[in-house]
Amino acid sequence: MILGISAGKAGGNTEILVRAALDECKSAGLETEFLSLWGKKIGSCVDCGKCKSQPMCWQDDSMKEIHPLLEKADAIIIGSPTYFANVSSRLALVFERTLPLRRNGFKLKNKMGGAIAVGGSRNGGQEFVVNIIRNWFSLHGMIVVGDDAPTAHFGGIGTGRTSGDASKDEVGLETARNLGKHIAELSVKK
Repeated sequence: MILGISAGKAGGNTEILVRAALDECKSAGLETEFLSLWGKKIGSCVDCGKCKSQPMCWQDDSMKEIHPLLEKADAIIIGSPTYFANVSSRLALVFERTLPLRRNGFKLKNKMGGAIAVGGSRNGGQEFVVNIIRNWFSLHGMIVVGDDAPTAHFGGIGTGRTSGDASKDEVGLETARNLGKHIAELSVKK
């Protein structure tokens, strides 16, 4: 299963690009699942250390839904809006709270990961966001996948100032689709 996660507004630009990548995976015959972080309750890591001895964080929030999806996925495509050259706070909280997956046997190891970022302008800090997401993949021992030829960048990078703008960004859509195609191609080879 290919999991697509959008850390932006429901129905917004990030979701548009994540769904474009997932559509390419579906076209290749792969099972996909979409998860929006919009409206999810996610607390911060409180560094209590309890996850050293239990498989999941004790906090009663949306991470109880998110952890199993991450574990079930064969590949994870994560998209975030660009906020001051950083990922959204929701996504940063998810990243913090995946420590139990790492501490308890690197449960995401060897899964593929692809990153997507959306900013208000073509050079709006998206590459920083993509690198933050790719760093998270690396820390979990995942296989980092780029968008491959013919665009061959770090992942999907789009633009959009107002909701829906990304659907008109042909360059951004192409990089997101190429990311989905690359993950599908590698998934079929596995």
